[in-house]
Amino acid sequence: MRFDIDSGKLLYALGIAFAAAALLYFARDVVFDLSITVKAVLLFVAFVTFVLGGVTLQRDVLDVVAFALAGVTYVVFVGYVVLRYGPSETGTFLLLALSAGLFVALGYGLRQGKLTVNRQQATTVAAALLVLSVALVGLDALGGDVTYDFETAQSVTVDPVAADEPAPYVERSVRIGTMTATNDFVFTRALSLPSLRGCLAGVENVSRNDVWVSYDFPSDTRPDTIAGGTTRAFSVRADVPVDVNRTDVVAYSIERGSDCDVERTQPTVIVTVGADDDRVD
Repeated sequence: MRFDIDSGKLLYALGIAFAAAALLYFARDVVFDLSITVKAVLLFVAFVTFVLGGVTLQRDVLDVVAFALAGVTYVVFVGYVVLRYGPSETGTFLLLALSAGLFVALGYGLRQGKLTVNRQQATTVAAALLVLSVALVGLDALGGDVTYDFETAQSVTVDPVAADEPAPYVERSVRIGTMTATNDFVFTRALSLPSLRGCLAGVENVSRNDVWVSYDFPSDTRPDTIAGGTTRAFSVRADVPVDVNRTDVVAYSIERGSDCDVERTQPTVIVTVGADDDRVD
């Protein structure tokens, strides 16, 4: 059986597939240190640009390729907005409904010959979109990043545990500080809380000196965005070991650092924030 394959159209299809992959990679926030707001705007600008190209190009099937790229870009744009901004169910429904209306209107205008743009007009609009994109990227670069400030408690106390525990030590979760994230700029940015590690000093006969330190989020979902001009605070907790044979209250000092080998005269939880992260004060 012989397949009659148009080589040019096959290459166009491959180009669209790779463009879709590039757009998805761009939307993952792993390349280009841009704010969420600017990325969303750039995706929409790309959609408008591809629509202009589809309306203007009348050669071979380049118009179809441009419209296909416009559709892929818009799908990525909508998915990015929904995932990163987390609108309500009503907001998501309205966004999808408006998107459906937009594409129906574009299709109707194109088939009726009402969606016409000459090359000069398309060039003018494309140049304006390019200027807007460059201005937004420049403004975003000058706006500064999210800053993080970790404030530890001076000490925490843990009540004695029941003597009938099967192990000599049991772990108790205590609040040891607060991590504050601040976004002073107007654009919504990605929230990337610094990693936390902990260790224990000044306590003898424990089976291990590392301490589990984690953020205490109000819900099971880890937040990954912070709106412009806002501050968010997150409690930091540590699981500390408590001797089951002690009958008095145990006090733990809290320090920020990384050296657990220095002798301490009292139980001390040492917290390491990030790995040489200059964003954390």
